Amino acid sequence: MLYIILAILGGFLTILSMVVNANLAKKVGVFQGTFINYVVGSFIIFLIVLFIQDYSYINNLANIPFYAYLGGTIGVLVVAASNVIIPKIPTIYSTLLIFIGQIFMGIVIDYFRISHVSKGKVIGGVLIILGMLYNTNLDKKRLIDENIISEE
Repeated sequence: MLYIILAILGGFLTILSMVVNANLAKKVGVFQGTFINYVVGSFIIFLIVLFIQDYSYINNLANIPFYAYLGGTIGVLVVAASNVIIPKIPTIYSTLLIFIGQIFMGIVIDYFRISHVSKGKVIGGVLIILGMLYNTNLDKKRLIDENIISEE
């Protein structure tokens, strides 16, 4: 149960982080905002590591495969992309699109790691895409009906 709660909290914090970072990026620039995000995050994790005082990982750094270090690079790209995306489209759509990307990347990773793809995951991902498209069309129709936007 603890892991479920932590996963949900992680989801809340991810979206909150994206919105906060996008607002920062609007004020200082996309890459500058991303830089500030990682400098502050690095400082915080540095303090946490100092507080924990467990430095045993240092002996294992040479044994870690190079691709394991790509997480930071990927994280920077995620933050920079969300800094561009969040101000442009509603947060709910950004969240759903990111979720869809996560589902399908999970399917790809599962395929390469365990040579199996769950039909349920694929069907679920397609249903989410169809639901989002349906909802987007309803929103657009409502905005046209209320003369908030014009038909294109």
